[in-house]
Amino acid sequence: MNANWMYVLIIPAFILSLWAQFRVKGTFNKWSQVRASTGLTGYDAARAMLDRNGLHDVPIEPIKGALTDHYDPVQRVVRLSEPVYYESSIAAISVACHEVGHAIQHQQHYPALVLRHRMLPVVRFASGLAPFLFIAGIIFAATNLIGLGVIFFSAAVAFQLVTLPVEFNASNRAREVMVAEGFIGRDEERGVAKVLNAAALTYVAAALMSLLELIRFVLIFTNSRD
Repeated sequence: MNANWMYVLIIPAFILSLWAQFRVKGTFNKWSQVRASTGLTGYDAARAMLDRNGLHDVPIEPIKGALTDHYDPVQRVVRLSEPVYYESSIAAISVACHEVGHAIQHQQHYPALVLRHRMLPVVRFASGLAPFLFIAGIIFAATNLIGLGVIFFSAAVAFQLVTLPVEFNASNRAREVMVAEGFIGRDEERGVAKVLNAAALTYVAAALMSLLELIRFVLIFTNSRD
């Protein structure tokens, strides 16, 4: 396959990525308007889920922005965006419990998460250097530099692929706990699934984009050797 033909695949993947981002924002906004029947806020649900898993020492902090929620494995803290931290909605509880899912993964040494953390320093270095290697390789017709760029970019792609099971597993943990502990009613599970599935789609789209880019770079490398 000619490298130029890869654009035929990359463009739809790029559109999918944009749509996924639009969908997660739209879905979050929609279910942010639906109050949870239990009246729990994102903070309440996160605190309860942490405590039920023995993570009493893991704090929860509010942060500015929207959809900036994350678990920091270095500081061992769950950070929730203010709309999630303070609000009592299906979206807020879903996102909060998903982030706690990562804290539980950390506690239990979930293999994919451990691998992801170990890969991070290498990926940060490799992904930052890869574009310069490609550019230099093309400008100076240096096949070796292009090949090295492919190797470095492969690390970033591998990181995104490893991220997928980490995110899906955190969402599954969140759903199970939310239902089992009564954070939501049975009739609210649909909303939870909508929110978490929309978020997961962004990771799938990003991984697909990166994988197709890697294939294109491999083809460029192969053609440069002919």
